[in-house]
Amino acid sequence: MTLVALVGLGPWMNGAAAAQQQQAPVPDAPAPQPAPPLTGLSGPITPGKGAGETPEETPSSSSTSTSQAAPGSQAPSTTGKDTFQTAPPALPAPGTGVDETKSLIQLNVNYVEVPVTVKDPKGKTVPGLTWRDFRVYENGTRQQLKEFTVDPTPLSIAFVIDQSLTSDVMAKVNDSLDAIQGALTPYDEVAIFSYSNGAQEHTGFTGAQSARLPAVLALTKATGAEEMTPVNSGPLAGCNIRENGACVDPNLQPGRSTGSGSGVITIPKEIHTLNDAILAAAKELSTRPKGRRRIVYVISDGKEYGSKATIREVLRYLQTNETAVYGTLVGTSANWGEGYVSRLHLPFTMYDNVLYKYTYATGGTLDAERNVNGIENSYAKIAEEARDQYTLVYATKEPMIDGKYRHIVVNVERPGLEVFCKDGYYPNARDLH
Repeated sequence: MTLVALVGLGPWMNGAAAAQQQQAPVPDAPAPQPAPPLTGLSGPITPGKGAGETPEETPSSSSTSTSQAAPGSQAPSTTGKDTFQTAPPALPAPGTGVDETKSLIQLNVNYVEVPVTVKDPKGKTVPGLTWRDFRVYENGTRQQLKEFTVDPTPLSIAFVIDQSLTSDVMAKVNDSLDAIQGALTPYDEVAIFSYSNGAQEHTGFTGAQSARLPAVLALTKATGAEEMTPVNSGPLAGCNIRENGACVDPNLQPGRSTGSGSGVITIPKEIHTLNDAILAAAKELSTRPKGRRRIVYVISDGKEYGSKATIREVLRYLQTNETAVYGTLVGTSANWGEGYVSRLHLPFTMYDNVLYKYTYATGGTLDAERNVNGIENSYAKIAEEARDQYTLVYATKEPMIDGKYRHIVVNVERPGLEVFCKDGYYPNARDLH
């Protein structure tokens, strides 16, 4: 009986053993082993620091950082030590790499460009000077020149024509306008403005030798103002029909139909918006790219009255945007002796000549002419002076953007020469290179 029972339990025992074998847990995978250390080194390798220093991260993180490092331009060192770059590069956050890279490669240097014209005692331009002949000072401190060139520069000229001139002077200016195109080269570009009571733009910048320029200049020709002595009282005071010393026409008397007033006609003041015209031309010039000489060329008697912009405001805009003012002075301001008196200004009266202030502060020149031939010659002479200048470039030691005015003085180490350059400038963010 016992043997039979054992025999009968045999199959059952085999099935239980098989079930127990199926329910046994699967053993864990073997743990990863670190890579064997390199021979000939005294310590581990840390990315960006080299060998022999204590790592700040675990071996696994160091291995991950090493695998994600950008490949260098040199081949990997066989000794495990790379001396090409000792400091890690900046790693911007995702999505900000382009902007941060632009800021990293920008050189925070403010280069100041100073165009200079040098003339001898006879008023002729002086060629052949070298950079050793110039001394540049900013706020009293001498500056080292970073660039010096005498290469001709293409011009971007905004011509400003005064249409408030008297009729006889305006006729001379009209006859001379055809000579403007002959003073320019195909590399130059021109914009045309005019003013009397307000500035008017006739055309934006167009090629100096294009067929459009003569047509636009023809449209700027005006009759000018009548030159006559104003009378505000008496039988010649604009009201030729009088009764008992008063105007009969109610539309002409000061009190109109009410009859009030003294019968004296108030003479209207002259309007010469020179400041507004120069500012409008300077705004158009501020859009021109670097590498071109920005010039406002004014043909006027220099009178100013009625502008919304002040002289100081316009000068600041010109000195901020590297714009020079040149001019041909006509009319009474061009007469010998009278031209110097016109620079004097009495309070609460019209400015008889402010054009010389613009040319002095911006480095331009002013030519006084009284006849058509002289006006035509001044176009060619001034255009040549503006194109063939000495260009001095230095890196200022002042803060890049502080909004303060910087005074510039340029001297030439040769006796008897006169230097024309801008009196100073205001820093501009667009000047950063």
